[in-house]
Amino acid sequence: MRKTSFGIRGRFVGCMIFFIIFILVLVPFMGVTCNAASDDVEKYAPVLYFEKDEKCYPVDAMYHINNSYLYQVGSDEVNMHPNPETLGSLTNEKDNYYLDNHNRTIDSGVSAYSTGDYTKTVYYKVHTVDGSTVIQYWFFYSFNDGDLNKHEGDWEMVQVVLTGNEPSWVAYSQHHSGQWANWNQVEKDGDHIKVFVARGSHANYLRSYSGKLGIASDVVGDNGIVMKPGSYTLTDLDSQQWLSFAGNWGEVGESGADAASSSILGEAGPQGPMYREEGKMWNDPLGWGKSLPQANDMLFIVEWFLYNIVIIIIVITLIILAVTFVLIYRRHKKYGLGPRKVSMLYIDGLNLKSIGNILCIVGIIIAIIGLLNTWYEVSYDFSSSGDLPALETAGWQSLLKIDGISGIQIVVPGSNGPTPVGTLSIPFSLLLGIGIIFLIIATIGIIRSTKLGFKYIWRGMRLFTPIILILIVVVLLGSLVPKDMAGDQAEGVEVDKIFGSISGAPFGGENSVDFPYTQNDPVTGGEVEKTATLNMKWGLGLGGILLLLGGIIIIVSGVFEIVAKTQFFEPKTPIGKPKKEKKSKKGKEETPKATVPPPEETKQSPPVSTGANFCPECGNKIEMGAEFCPECGAKIK
Repeated sequence: MRKTSFGIRGRFVGCMIFFIIFILVLVPFMGVTCNAASDDVEKYAPVLYFEKDEKCYPVDAMYHINNSYLYQVGSDEVNMHPNPETLGSLTNEKDNYYLDNHNRTIDSGVSAYSTGDYTKTVYYKVHTVDGSTVIQYWFFYSFNDGDLNKHEGDWEMVQVVLTGNEPSWVAYSQHHSGQWANWNQVEKDGDHIKVFVARGSHANYLRSYSGKLGIASDVVGDNGIVMKPGSYTLTDLDSQQWLSFAGNWGEVGESGADAASSSILGEAGPQGPMYREEGKMWNDPLGWGKSLPQANDMLFIVEWFLYNIVIIIIVITLIILAVTFVLIYRRHKKYGLGPRKVSMLYIDGLNLKSIGNILCIVGIIIAIIGLLNTWYEVSYDFSSSGDLPALETAGWQSLLKIDGISGIQIVVPGSNGPTPVGTLSIPFSLLLGIGIIFLIIATIGIIRSTKLGFKYIWRGMRLFTPIILILIVVVLLGSLVPKDMAGDQAEGVEVDKIFGSISGAPFGGENSVDFPYTQNDPVTGGEVEKTATLNMKWGLGLGGILLLLGGIIIIVSGVFEIVAKTQFFEPKTPIGKPKKEKKSKKGKEETPKATVPPPEETKQSPPVSTGANFCPECGNKIEMGAEFCPECGAKIK
């Protein structure tokens, strides 16, 4: 018995010793690991830069839960007071649940989404994948107020990837896409990554001047509120009971048709972190990040140029004006500017130079009218038997319009008219108008019609530039629109093919596209499959046609001036070039040889002769009585 008892006690003591070793050795190492991960989360936490007109900032998601009712698409049931635990149990995406803020509607705008005293919050999630550590920072915004999409709730994310405990690359979400960049391409405050948040849409960018490229054309800046670590609360997503909620964080629609309309219009709330982009952002962070376009330093330069284009245009215009007036002044001092000053005004009779100038003036007038009208337009007509009233149209409606006043505009159906695409709302007419003014200024004091003609041709060709750029944009339009632009609720709506048909025939055309949707049958209560029709037409508008016509007329006027070969006025100083000296066969200028008098010959006394005389100049013998020397022609005195 003693032996057995001793054996039991021995095993017990051995277990206790093992347990103590486990506590003293393994647990501290586990603590170091956890603290290391926590330290990395704080070390690389983002600095968020907002544009000055931003109204929504990352907030605790409980704001939305506490101020929303829980609905289900196609059901009349309402949960008036959802809680995090209830939401976390709704893990089936097909159930189509959504949270709808009960304080307002989409039409009331962002101002109604006051988050009050709710804490500014940044959520984080640490993934360990294939030896790499991925730290994701998630942001919840109460409202998305983008130009092309307005909806309740907005989830965005940036991630830092650590390889061998060192940061190697990052990925930033931007709408349904994003951008990844190497660590050395990221702007940082110490080790904290800088994130530049687009106004309203909350897309994340690597530079404060980015966002101009792409269909969204986000407005980004660093001239507003800056949220640094410490000014917001870092919260672990894994600790949130609502994390597995598979529904939408914003209003979607009461029926399947309403949900489809909301998705197409960009008015449907997004899904949460675990379900964004079909779950790829959460379940495959490395694959999702590397599937995004990579940041390019040359592209940063292009974005900087687009961001500062107005200032650049003003500076260049002032420089060109200064240079032009200096040249005109020099022309005035040397040759004069002529009686009419502007050579375009030399119209006197039916001749080539007069016809050329008349045509140029006509072309300028036509071009100016073109600058004030639509250059390119895409229109649509939608019909669905009255089932989708938000999308129905009474005849053709403008979908995309390009003109010289507002730049590029997109009409969001159901809103209050055309919405400029971000800051790509460039006044192109101003640019071309400056060019026309420069054409008139540049003709001051031009003496010859040939030189004037070349100026006309050059300016006429430049009027074609915006049309060429528009056609390039139209051709690229199909590739810029993402396939999933319509969202999950609008499955079967191939938006990329709709825009692809436009890209395939940029000069103009028509197309008709059918897509399915579901509608509740009032009799049976079940869902009925239906088809809606979208008719589209596109092409150059009146302004674009007039711009082309004006450019062609100005080019023709230049040809007339060149053929005329006329001098408008007599300059102060002759323009003709002085004749060059004749060149020798070797190419060197010949200089007239200096006449070198021959060395004086020693005059000798002519021999005394009684039968002949001698020339006093050359000494030649001449006949007696001769008046001139036959040898040198000297007169004999």
